[in-house]
Amino acid sequence: MSHTFRTTLFTLFLCVLPGSGFAGALNINEADAPALAAGIDGVGPGRAAAIVRYREAHGRFTSVDQLSAIKGVGPRVLERNRDRLTVGPDPKSDRESDHKK
Repeated sequence: MSHTFRTTLFTLFLCVLPGSGFAGALNINEADAPALAAGIDGVGPGRAAAIVRYREAHGRFTSVDQLSAIKGVGPRVLERNRDRLTVGPDPKSDRESDHKK
């Protein structure tokens, strides 16, 4: 079983684990604009589209704090949402570890 597959299974397990801090976490690197608008308190469709455009122009977010680079996403929005947002695993590290096997 590959490392990537095991990691994916483990992540899925954590998402369904009751009471887990990971349950329902929104991956800001994978979510589309409608999902971002629905999942981030204080972010509507326009700002969500700006997040997607920023991600497409600058690459993956490495930290939730990078959302502050988006006009209108300030400290209060970040603090209200920090616990339910994630940048997810770095896909490069999964590919690198698969090549080392």
